[in-house]
Amino acid sequence: MELTKEKKKKMLFDMMFIRRFEEEAGKMYGLRKIGGFCHLYNGQEAVAVGTVAAMDLTKDYILTGYRDHGFAIACGMDPKAVMAELFGKVTGSSRGKGGSMHLFDEQKHFLGGNGIVGAQIPIATGVAFAQHYNETGGATAVFFGDGAIHQGAFHESLNMAKIWNLPVIYACENNQFGMGTSFKRVSSVEEFSIMGASYGIQGRKVDGMDVLEVYKAFSEALESARQGLPVLLDIRTYRYKGHSMSDPQKYRTKEEVESYRKHDPILIFQDRLMADKVIKESDVADFENQIESLVAEVVAFAESSPEPALPTLFEDVYADAYPLASLRQGGF
Repeated sequence: MELTKEKKKKMLFDMMFIRRFEEEAGKMYGLRKIGGFCHLYNGQEAVAVGTVAAMDLTKDYILTGYRDHGFAIACGMDPKAVMAELFGKVTGSSRGKGGSMHLFDEQKHFLGGNGIVGAQIPIATGVAFAQHYNETGGATAVFFGDGAIHQGAFHESLNMAKIWNLPVIYACENNQFGMGTSFKRVSSVEEFSIMGASYGIQGRKVDGMDVLEVYKAFSEALESARQGLPVLLDIRTYRYKGHSMSDPQKYRTKEEVESYRKHDPILIFQDRLMADKVIKESDVADFENQIESLVAEVVAFAESSPEPALPTLFEDVYADAYPLASLRQGGF
């Protein structure tokens, strides 16, 4: 599918907005207005935006791990609800109970946000099975980090996907580090794309710092997945921030981070659109002004939203009545 000028502009705007949203989230965390875990997406924006641009979220689904803010916004979730969730407010997407790692919007076909490393991989395989069984014509894309690719659930899922011809794309968002450890120190192979060969699944390495390359790779992967041919993508990207807000980043040098910043996905895309006369410098300035206003509204909404009432602590919680009754009767 050919990208129109307007769609390219939207892709740039979304990348810029995600970057600014994450910068503000980091600031709010520093001010202790956001608590708990918080994993920022700075540097990886091209992956989420390029993916969503290629997908049809009226029938396709996306799942990811705990570094989920970028995908949530790219999928069209209300950024006010996202920030309110980070603040733990009742107006948040999960009523303030999920926080940073558990953003979710079924209507937008964004099924999380998952705090358990690699747990989204078998869940996504199940979603793809449902699509295949119900003949919806849709596909599922699941994202996980280089630290999760060695989980047994990854290999089990690929095997089942191939056996059942599921419409699924397994996308390793390889940002070079599993927490504070370089993937090169813990993986017997550095080219993750070849791992699918063990299960008869085609693999491809993708430049995750180039939004158009991500878009192209996902467009092709979707075409394959919809035909019942699962795909494994090794998407090479880089996070500018630590693993989480509590990470001092002593495992890498400032020079390394700066070298990647010189290949910033937003600046690369801006330059390309200017060269193609899709945008002018004044357009970028307009985007920046719009984004500043939007971010201010988002934070104001989160700050003014109420805390969850105490009784909500016991809502949306599943408990099996049988073992509880047995405990009351002196059973196990």
